[in-house]
Amino acid sequence: MAKEKFEREYIIKSSAKIIYNCISTPSGLSEWFSDDVNIRGDVYTFVWDNAEEQARMIGKKRDEYIKFRWLEDEEEDEKAYFELRIKIDPLTKEVAIIVTDYAEEDEIEDQELLWDSQIDELKHILGS
Repeated sequence: MAKEKFEREYIIKSSAKIIYNCISTPSGLSEWFSDDVNIRGDVYTFVWDNAEEQARMIGKKRDEYIKFRWLEDEEEDEKAYFELRIKIDPLTKEVAIIVTDYAEEDEIEDQELLWDSQIDELKHILGS
């Protein structure tokens, strides 16, 4: 079954530079996204409760976005990815993270709730 794309937007009271550090470095990601993160080349290994999942970093632009594809999706659904994009409103200067992800239709709601929880943790560590 093909995965469907969905997006969530979250207002974050922090600078793009600090947010980018939190979404792109092993130390930043391990504070809110997973228990630990290791990088070898362009493959990030995320650790949760002694279980590992690997994702290939397929794109990034400093202080703007980082994009990953789970290695298990490379064979099953090569268009699927997850992206964390920083958006700054030109008028209000409000900073947001836009999460783009893919999930099977019956799993989208659960994935959205998971992202809500993850981003709440990010806001907490940023004092946002």
